[in-house]
Parts: sequence; C-alpha cells; structure tokens
Amino acid sequence: MLVSEKPVVAARGSATGLWSLVLAGVLWGTGGPTGGLLAHQTGLSPLAVASYRLAVAGLLVIGWLCLARKPLPRSREAWSRITVNALLAAVFQASFFAAVSLTNVSLATLLTIGASPALVLAAERVAGRRRVGASRLAAVALAVAGLVLLVGTPAGGITTTGALAGGGLALLAAAGFAALTVIGTRPVAGLDDLTATGVSFAIGGAVLAAASTLTSGMSFVPTPTSVGLLLLLGAVPTATAYALYFRGLRTTPASTAALIALLEPLVATLLATLFLGDRLSAAGLVGAGLITIAIVLNTRGHR
Repeated sequence: MLVSEKPVVAARGSATGLWSLVLAGVLWGTGGPTGGLLAHQTGLSPLAVASYRLAVAGLLVIGWLCLARKPLPRSREAWSRITVNALLAAVFQASFFAAVSLTNVSLATLLTIGASPALVLAAERVAGRRRVGASRLAAVALAVAGLVLLVGTPAGGITTTGALAGGGLALLAAAGFAALTVIGTRPVAGLDDLTATGVSFAIGGAVLAAASTLTSGMSFVPTPTSVGLLLLLGAVPTATAYALYFRGLRTTPASTAALIALLEPLVATLLATLFLGDRLSAAGLVGAGLITIAIVLNTRGHR
C-alpha cells in the first residue's frame, strides 16, 4: 500500500509545482508595469529601481522569517547558493530595467523571458541532463515564433541604437534568469525556498544600491503613491513570485519552468497595453496566441 502511494504523492507534488510556476508567471507580469510607474513617479534610474525592488523584497521576507523565528542556514553550500543567486538576481534585474528604459516594457519583457527557454534548453542539452524531445522542441519553436511576431514591429519612438542596446541588455537579463532557473532545480539541504529568496535578494539589492549610489543616485521624494508602488513591486512580483518559482523548480524541469515563465510577457503586455499606452499589432496578437499554445502544450506534456 505504501509503495503504491508513492506515484500519487509524486504526481501531486508535480501538479503543485506546475501551479506554483503558473502563479509566479502571472505575478511577474505585474513587475514591469509597476517598476515603470515607480520610475515615472520618482524619477529613479533603472538601476535604482532594480536595487529597491530586490532590497524591499529581501527585507520583507527576512522580516517574516524573524517573526517566525526561523534560523538562517549555516552550511557553506547554502551560503554559496545564496551568494550565486544574489549576483545573478542583481545582473538580471539591473539589465531588465535598463532594457525597459531604452525600449519599452513589452519589448524588454518579451525579449528577456522569451529568450530564456531556448537558453535553458541549450544548457540542459549541453549538460546531458535531459533528452530534447520533439514536443519540447515544438513548444520552444512556437514560443520563438510568437516572440518574433510580438517584437517584429515594436512601438514607435524607439531609436535603432536604443533597440540594439536595449535588446542586448534584455538578452543579458535572459541569461541571468536562465542561470537562476537551471541552478534552482538542484535543491540544497537545509535551504528552503523562502529563505533563499529573501537573503539572496537582500544581498543583491545591496550590491545594486552601491552601484546606483555611485552613478545615478538612490534618493527620491516619498509620497503615498511611490511608497505604495515600491512595496507592491517588492512584495508581489518579486518576493512572492520568486518564492513560488523556486518551489516549482523542485519538481519541474528547468526548460518546462522557463516556458511557463512566458506567462510574464503575456500579462505584462496586456497591462502595458491597458495602462501604459503600448499597442500590439495584429501580428502581435497572433504571437501572443502562439506563446499561449506553447505554454499549454509544454505544461500538458510535462503532466
């Protein structure tokens, strides 16, 4: 009886992991528009927004851990993982918001998250950790095709130089996110998802704050709107979303998780269209549909 229950427990864990990833993708979609609104309200640079985002998320999680009286990890392996995650998060966030400032929310988000599945799949293939099947290749191909349609005719006002520089920064952010995803599939004993998220982001935020202080500065005039946006940015699309994402990685392959993360550009594009004045062409709508199909096919294939 106990032996027969193991597949059921594994299936439940896999389903929970998938839903954690789906919810993380949806919550992430609010990050770009919220960060853009925060920058507009405060005049903060992309680097400052990224540092505040990580720092606030980290401090909120650490505060919760203190209230729960949960001790910090002590092993060298746990702190090595935390340090690596902190540096990757800093690179990812700084590059992403810099790309947003040079292009727009939709284009930066689509390039960053859209390129990640291909990078993760390539990493898995090179490492020999997972066989690349036809269904997985088809899902990635659909996602890439949808990405091309979505960003093929970006909104006006973006210069060629801005598009090239912003695209390069978005791809750098994609590489950072892909590395976080691949590394996150290997759990560390004694290090839970919430602790890893909070401590890593607090360190990453401090690294970016130091860089921002030396360049663009961190000061702004606090208002109820700006403080509310800052707390929202740290709590929802950062602390909560990443904790869910790391939890999902425990039972889901990295390439599957990276494809599910494509929910972020879909949600971000919808929000940017509704509230930030971005516009999608007919080809863009088709691209969004292809990305949705890729996510559904990939999720059903994993289940």
